[in-house]
Amino acid sequence: MSSADFFDWGLTMELLDYGPTRRAVLAAAVLGLLSAALGPLIVRRRMSFAVHATSELAVTGAAVALFFGASVQAGSMLGAIAAGLVFGILGLRAADRDIAYAVVLSFGLGVSVLLLNLREGAATNLSALLTGGLASVGEDDLWLMAATVAVVCLVVAWAGRPLWFASVDPAAAAAKGVPARFLAVGFTVLVAAAAAIGMQVVGALLVLALMVAPAASAARLTSSRRLGALLTLVFAQAAAVGGVLLSLAPSWPPSALITAICFFVYVGARAADHFRSRRF
Repeated sequence: MSSADFFDWGLTMELLDYGPTRRAVLAAAVLGLLSAALGPLIVRRRMSFAVHATSELAVTGAAVALFFGASVQAGSMLGAIAAGLVFGILGLRAADRDIAYAVVLSFGLGVSVLLLNLREGAATNLSALLTGGLASVGEDDLWLMAATVAVVCLVVAWAGRPLWFASVDPAAAAAKGVPARFLAVGFTVLVAAAAAIGMQVVGALLVLALMVAPAASAARLTSSRRLGALLTLVFAQAAAVGGVLLSLAPSWPPSALITAICFFVYVGARAADHFRSRRF
């Protein structure tokens, strides 16, 4: 069976002339930039669970908004930011982070279950937040994502170096007067906002892969911060944009292909790191 039986590239090119398809590809590209900007710091600070937890609690915020008849998108963003703020404060000590994340996450999920049972039809309305809604990405969503990426890039450009320093050597950073606690809380809130935006593309259940896997793969291949950021960008764009493009002609779920590419890139990076360490 040839590749043409799975992927019709002619049809893919035709679909790219369709407005919603172009917006989906652009949304994936923007999310790839977001992953490249935050991923290396997320991996360095070992905050993978925080990404998952904030995206799940964004669904709690959406459930609260839906229960009161407010905007689901606004509710998910506020829920993620509130979770990020709580995580940042409760998880200042590395030893407390996993426990704090687990306790707050379980409470938030319990609230979600309660609200979904109290409001009929709420589960259907929230399904796109769990699995992604690329087909429904509009112009306003793209502008919101672009604005979020712009803010994230500016913050990382301004605070990335001291935050990286505090992540690598907290004691030395404190001795140099780096406001590590303030930066930690601020970065956690920033990650929460990014996770909420990422839900628009791949959903709460899968945003973890795109926000973490590209940076984790790059960290396996190089210890250079700049080269790692570049590799993260390449891997994130390959997964996000590549997954969307590959999903068009066979009409497969793009989130499944995005996460599959993330998985195979990470496995390949680990294999390369393993063989390199054995060789030397």
